[in-house]
Amino acid sequence: MKQQRVCATKLPRTLRPFFWDYDFARLSWEADRDLIIARILAVGDWASLRWLRRRFPDNELRAWLIRRRGAGLSNRHLRFWELILDLPRRQVNAWLADPARQIWEGRNRE
Repeated sequence: MKQQRVCATKLPRTLRPFFWDYDFARLSWEADRDLIIARILAVGDWASLRWLRRRFPDNELRAWLIRRRGAGLSNRHLRFWELILDLPRRQVNAWLADPARQIWEGRNRE
């Protein structure tokens, strides 16, 4: 019985390239959901985004991003998700204006 549960929680192999720095076989949706969502939203391809949106509906993705204030996403990605998920523009603007975020966003610009 336990073995069936483990198999049911495994991630599709197609997601493996996005988790190169983790032991992919040990990742599960139940235990690592925040990590999986964040990584796919930040660097996922079209197929992984489709998988995520089937697994985690848009209204839940929207609430997840609001709770995290867009943390982990670049300005460009956050603007994309603002449009797709109908995030409140004023909130997104406030997140992007946060001085702590500016440090990370500008780190590669010299």
